[in-house]
Amino acid sequence: QVQLVESGGGLVQAGGSLRLSCAASGSFFSINVMGWYRQAPGKQRELVATVASDGSTDYAAAEKGRFTISRDNAKNTAFLQMSSLKPEDTAVYLCSADIRRYATSITTLRFWGQGTQVTVSS
Repeated sequence: QVQLVESGGGLVQAGGSLRLSCAASGSFFSINVMGWYRQAPGKQRELVATVASDGSTDYAAAEKGRFTISRDNAKNTAFLQMSSLKPEDTAVYLCSADIRRYATSITTLRFWGQGTQVTVSS
């Protein structure tokens, strides 16, 4: 079984910073893309950023310049460094990983973590 566990959320004042972590564990061959999404109450889940296994990154427009995604392939862990936080960044942040379970198959499955709450006060 594959498990993703997020950590690092919390309460922070506007303008502050937080660093989220997402660790993947279990039995699998490799991880392709890892991503961070967020979902605020009453809103749809939205993409924040993704990082591929080669380190290439992609960001939603609103987060570019404020958030930085990275990963440690040796530890199967992704990070999201968030700075200049705004109240509108308040949401549950969820980690995703496109995982290749077996070396004999190129098929990947997307797994999700349970999420970590980020609350930004004004």
